[in-house]
Order: sequence, then C-alpha cells, then structure tokens
Amino acid sequence: MKLFKSLLVAPATLGLLAPMSATANEVTINDFNPAEELAITNSRVDGLEARLNDFEAGSFSETTSASFSVDAAIGAVDGDTTSDAVGFDFQFNIGLSTSFTGEDSLDVAIDSGSGTLSPVGTEMGFDSGTGLVVDGVTYSFPVGGASAIVGDATDISAAFTGACAYNGFTDYMGDCGTGNSVGVGGNGVTGAVSYPFESGWSVAAGVSSQNTSVLTTEGSDSIGAELAYTGDNYGVALAFVDADGGTGDGTTYWGLNGTFSPESSFVSSISAGFELATVDNSGDGAEGYFLGFTWDEVGPGSVSVGGATKGNFGSGVNELMIYEAAYSYPVNDAITITPGIFMEETGPGTDDKTGVIVKSSFSF
Repeated sequence: MKLFKSLLVAPATLGLLAPMSATANEVTINDFNPAEELAITNSRVDGLEARLNDFEAGSFSETTSASFSVDAAIGAVDGDTTSDAVGFDFQFNIGLSTSFTGEDSLDVAIDSGSGTLSPVGTEMGFDSGTGLVVDGVTYSFPVGGASAIVGDATDISAAFTGACAYNGFTDYMGDCGTGNSVGVGGNGVTGAVSYPFESGWSVAAGVSSQNTSVLTTEGSDSIGAELAYTGDNYGVALAFVDADGGTGDGTTYWGLNGTFSPESSFVSSISAGFELATVDNSGDGAEGYFLGFTWDEVGPGSVSVGGATKGNFGSGVNELMIYEAAYSYPVNDAITITPGIFMEETGPGTDDKTGVIVKSSFSF
C-alpha cells in the first residue's frame, strides 16, 4: 500500500501547487501550508487503505476454498435414434468448501451443462441446464471416532468406502456396475455415518428421503449399509440397499465390488462388480455385472478397457452389454485429454450404437 499511497499523494500535491503558481499575485506564500495539506491527503488515503483491507479480509474466510472444472466432449454416436451427426456438449462444476472447527467441512456443489443436447452428452452423463444449479449441500463432521454426513441432494454412498479402481469413460461404467448398491445415490435429504477400523475394515450406513416427505410411507426412502475391507493392493466392498418407492414397489439391492492391483503384472489394476436386485412384492430378481482393466503407464497416459451389462436383467431377458476403451493423458496439471470408443447393444431389431468421443477436462 506504500506505493499506492505515494501515487495518490503525488498528484494531490501537484494539484495544490499548480493553482498557487497561477495566482501568485493574489496569494502569498504564507497563505499555503504544505504540511497541513499533505496531512489531510494522508488521512484520506489511510481511510481508503483501511476500507480496501476490510474488503480483502471479508471476501473469503481463511478456511474457504473454491474449485472449478469444465468437461467438454465432441464426437458422434452411430446408430443413435436421435442423431448420428457430430455433436458437442459440456458441463461446468463449482465446488465450495469451508471448515468451522478444522475437523468439519461444509461443501456446496454447483453445476451447469448442455447435458442431453446431443447423444454425446447423454452417453457421457453430463449435467444439463442452461443456468447454474445447486447440485448438493453437504455437511460432514466427526462423531467420536466415526464420520457423519448430512445434506440435501447427497448420496448415501458418499459415506461408503467402495472398492472400484476403474475410471469409467461412459456413464454406464461408473461405480463398477454397482450403481444401485455400493454406489447408491440419494432421494433428497440424506444422513449417513461411517467408521473405519485400524485393521482395514470399515462399516457405513445411511438413509435418504424426499425433502417433502421424510421417512413416511407415502414418500420414497432408501436405506443402505456397507461393509468394506481395504488391503495393501486389493479391496472389497459389500452393500445392501432397501429402496422403497413409496407405492409398495420397493426393491432390495445387494452389491459386491472389488479391485486388485498385482505387484508384478502387465496390468495395473483389475476391477469387478456384481449386483442383484429383487422386487419386494413379486420376488422377481435381476442381476448385472462389470469387469474392467487399467494400465497406468502407457506412454504419457493410461489405458482403460471395460465391459458391463446396461443395468440389471432378469432370468430369460436378453442381456444388453456395453464395451468401452479409452486413453487418458494429462497435457499438464490442469488439462487432461481422453479419447475413447464404445459399443452399446440396443436389443433385437435395432442397430447397435458405436461412439467415438474425445473429452477434454479442465480443472482450476
């Protein structure tokens, strides 16, 4: 601020001296007191400096941080009933985080994106909406040796450990094929707690309900629990979820996923998942599975190859599969380019989908 103060004082002083020389025949040197005028100017500059300091100190607290990311994808999906032309989609995400005790965290997610304007955004699972939308507000805090989270639009699985090392390219490959169990989401308001043991085991449980009907028979509720173990180079997670649709058509899910990183092998990690769904009233069952491989050091980037069912399929139902392969390489610490290809089965009488997409991810 010393340089800033000097820059303000200098023109002020010249402004005082200039009219004195122009009217020297009317004002004597005794009528002008430079020390007094400079003192007034300094006082005004000090006041401005104090206001600037207050503004800088109050803009963010010391524990508040913000992160930003942009994903953009361009490509084409041959066989899509909407359009097989080249399309472009994007999503923009803001994450705000602050702490009040040093052990807790209040997090706000704000999203926007073109979403489903083209098949590209749909396959990538991009956010949709032309304006910024609050996608979740979560508060996490310690309770004894456990960790608790409460929030709105928060997933129950945010408290789960999971055991999936595969980074899916398309939206279908997320959560290693256990998106209704180990990767269960939330219906609205959510509360969950987790506890890690020193032995590598961890347990977690949570509940999620509609905001307008919390834990009532009319509302849609989900209750989930997970038991997981994490070793030096492997992990396994088992989850149970009871999802009540609010109309008597609830579904029970069991999910199991695991990951293994061989110490000496041509592959860096292997991830697998299996999920079983049972409709409560009818007892009808359906199942799905996933298998994925990752090679971490292939040139400057990494390769991922995976295959999975497009959801859970019952006995006698034709299973639909999706396969993908992608190569992800970091241009620098803030930019990652990921070209990929996928093939998606659509069922008898229709053409399968084949997509080629290049995704660019920016973080700042």
